[in-house]
This record gives sequence, structure tokens and C-alpha cells, in this order.
Amino acid sequence: MLPQKSRLPRVALTLGDVAGIGPEIIARAVADPRLNRWCQPVVIGHPDILRRALQQIGSTLQVMPLASLADRPPLPDGINVPTFNPGDDTVVDVPLGKLDARAGRAAYDYLVAAARAALRGEIDAITTAPLNKAALHLAGLNYPGHTEILAEECGVADFGMMLYLPHGDRVFSPQGLGVVHVTLHTSIRSVPDLLTTASIREKIGLIDGYLRRIGCTVPRVAVCALNPHGGESGLFGDEEGRIIAPAVVAAQAAGIQVKGPLPADTLLKRAVAGEFDGVVAMYHDQGHIALKLIGFDTAVNITLGLPIVRTSPSHGTAFDIAGQNQADSQGLMQAIRIAALLAENR
Repeated sequence: MLPQKSRLPRVALTLGDVAGIGPEIIARAVADPRLNRWCQPVVIGHPDILRRALQQIGSTLQVMPLASLADRPPLPDGINVPTFNPGDDTVVDVPLGKLDARAGRAAYDYLVAAARAALRGEIDAITTAPLNKAALHLAGLNYPGHTEILAEECGVADFGMMLYLPHGDRVFSPQGLGVVHVTLHTSIRSVPDLLTTASIREKIGLIDGYLRRIGCTVPRVAVCALNPHGGESGLFGDEEGRIIAPAVVAAQAAGIQVKGPLPADTLLKRAVAGEFDGVVAMYHDQGHIALKLIGFDTAVNITLGLPIVRTSPSHGTAFDIAGQNQADSQGLMQAIRIAALLAENR
């Protein structure tokens, strides 16, 4: 059940890379009447860019600039959109659909401002529109993505990105299905060398903790093998016996209901069918492809291990349709809804 209006969490919505669809989907979200039943939204980004996006979608909402995120406007009134801009004005001239260092810098500034406000208790959760990793690098910011920036801001070493699908449609676990990744934004070539028993054990604990937090009293967790057919007893690789299995045994000894390593091609099918509530994948595409195939528009990214709540839609900046009034805000709305629920259940 969502919180009552007097207790609505304050959720910051970062514009992301303004050359992409972030401004449009945020404009659509703040114009959606459901949003103000879920949370008190505050947009972090340049007010002129948000105004432009609201006009693009035909909304009559007005932008309400805030001097700081400590400012607390009244509860949502369906007329004004509180907006805080921590960056400069150069981003206003960024062309749509093109890589631009100014957009990369602004996306970083918006995210850092949101993270620091959350750590100060000025907001209760963050939902991020997509940023572009190449634009970050053009701005001299050598981060793989949102997750690593947030981990640095929060000062945590044990963290993970989970792709989550709520119950319904093709996901049959009552708690939905979460997939956390041991390695994330890295090359396939580097994955075997990056896997450790400690990191796998850590991700098992993170997803077990998340599932308990959303009301799953005894989470059923499964761990993917790295190699095809689970390595075929060492014929296709020894990582299963040497690295992954000891992590599973350690988690079982700690009281976690976990199985593995199991061949990923059949494990994800079993999880979607309701046999497991959470899955630990060894690398990005091992988990992402399966969940995006069945729920691209509703999958939510959730950063685990942080002292703050952060969610995002699972899609990217979509430069090819930026500014064309074609962007779908369904994934963003789902991410905001989950952020509000997590903030309420902290």
C-alpha cells in the first residue's frame, strides 16, 4: 500500500543527459496525476530545459525554481513543479540527440546534488533519468555510470545494481523478481578475473536483504553459473567450483536460502516462472537480456548497498528519438513508484 498524503516521501527526479529523452519522460511523469499520489516530486536540472519539455508535451504545468533542496514547498498542487538547478546555464544550448560534454557534466552535477541531498535527509529517494557514459567521459568524468558515482558519493565499497520486475504479466513470484550483478559495466573479457568468492557472497547478501525489506520473509535466491551448462564439471571452465560454489556455501551457512551455481539459460526461465525471488548474475548481459526481454518497459534498476534509495528505468538516453514526442515514461513511472515504496519502508 502506498503511503498516505501526509507521509508522502520526497523523491528527486534527475534530468539525466539533457540531449536524450530524460527531460521528456520527466515532463510526462510530473504531468501524470498518479505521481502526486505516490510522492512529493522535485526535479533536479535546469528549469528552462524542463519548461521546454513540458511545452513539448503540451502540459500547462509551471516550473517552480528552488534556491536549494532544503526548501520545502507545499504538498503537490498539480500546478507547480519544484525544480532545483545545481549546474550552470551552458547546458541550455545542448543540441538534442548528440554527444556533448556539457550534457555529461550537467548529468553528473544533477546526480551528485541529489545524492548529497539524500545523505543530508533533504530528500527521501532518487529516481534518475538516463545519462550517457560517453558524454560523461567527454566531460572528463571517468565513471562507468550512475551506480559507481553514487557509491563514491556514499562512501561504500559493497554495492550492486539490481534489475527488478514487479509481480504480474510474466513474472510469477509474489514479490516480483530481482537480478543483481556481480560485475557490471565492464568487458566480457575481464569478467572471469573480476569474480571473487567474496564479491559473489556480498551480492547474495544484498539481494536477500532487499527482498526481506519489501516483505519477502524467506527469500529464495539462486546463483548463476558463469560458463555454459554450469561448466560441465570443469570441461568449460572451473570458476563454478573454484569461486562461485564456495560463496553459495558461505551464504547457506549464514542462513540464506540460496542455490547454485546453476546454468543461467535455464535458471532465468525458472526464476521468471516463480521458483526464485532473486538471482545473482555474474555479468551485465547475463541478467539484463532475460529481464529486458520480458519486461523492457517496466524493469527498474535499483542500486543496492547504498544508505540512500536510488532507482531508474532500465532504458538508455535514446538519442535517436530525443525531442520527437515519442518517448514512453512508463519505465520511469515504475521506477518512481518503487522508489517511493522503498523510501517508505526504509
